Amino acid sequence: MTPLHLHQLTSWITTAAVRHPHDLSAYVAERTGSSRPAVRKALVRLIESGWLEKSGPVSKPVFKPGLMRQVVMSYPVGGLQEDLPWARDFAPYVTLPATVSRMMQHIFGEILNNAIEHSGGTAVTVSMRQTASHVQLLISDDGQGLFDHIREFFAIDDPELAMLELSKGKLTSLPDCHTGRGLFFSSQLADVFEIHANGSKFQRRAWEEGRWHGGRPLERRGTSVYASISLDTTRSFDAVLANWSSDREGVEFDCTRVPLRFLLSQGVALDSRAQARRAVSRLQQFRHAEIDFDGVTEVSHSFADELFRVFARQHPEIRLIPANMSPRISMLVQSVTATAG
Repeated sequence: MTPLHLHQLTSWITTAAVRHPHDLSAYVAERTGSSRPAVRKALVRLIESGWLEKSGPVSKPVFKPGLMRQVVMSYPVGGLQEDLPWARDFAPYVTLPATVSRMMQHIFGEILNNAIEHSGGTAVTVSMRQTASHVQLLISDDGQGLFDHIREFFAIDDPELAMLELSKGKLTSLPDCHTGRGLFFSSQLADVFEIHANGSKFQRRAWEEGRWHGGRPLERRGTSVYASISLDTTRSFDAVLANWSSDREGVEFDCTRVPLRFLLSQGVALDSRAQARRAVSRLQQFRHAEIDFDGVTEVSHSFADELFRVFARQHPEIRLIPANMSPRISMLVQSVTATAG
């Protein structure tokens, strides 16, 4: 008989309980090749750990998913449509608050679409887990990797600089088909959002004012994107869109943030006009841009002048809003903006 491993069962027991509420034990035995006593023991452990609930008489038990739920599916990329897996394979098996479901559906569709249209891969695996407090999503493809894709289309070799552009939003290699909103807003909707690709990892945590951090990446080929949302979040889809719209209606995406920390590297300060030009690259697509100095301890006069005088004069229609400045940097920016007037 085949031994039963609970961690393997949890990847499909949720869908099995929904599809086989009256004959779950027989179904698990047939699918795994395990004995009925072993299956019954495994089901008891799944009930105790919150993966299943059981009702009805002992002789005819009825099963349904518990608080813990998980669905894992793999798909060939060719011909895949990103809306069908959510509607067919995932939404029927989780019980999410309406606001959370709306946000997770958006993240699911956008990230899966990226895997389909941009990864260059052949297969994608989607895993969604619901716990008593969170819903978690992981989408992994076997393609070239996000940062190789950015290098190919935008000639940006450094993953840190690639993240600088991604964090602004509106970065797309298919401008005739996409607006570059998908990855940006997906990251804003989640409590925790991670990108793993090409030996790099970047994580955004909402409670840290949405700042991105590096970390240890997954060791696998392609791109993996992880998103987690608390089931009791006060965030909503419309509110997140409104945060990045100057009229607070959420229709236009005309506000952005520029995290200058991505321009920093070991032993390199923000000292040049070239660095400033990288910071303001593509800001013509926005009306408001918060220039975030978090993590930056020193800048040169040339950097500040290029940013807040030269660029500001060339693009008076764009409002640059410095934030998180040290007192010294604030004084320097004030001196530059005074001469700009």
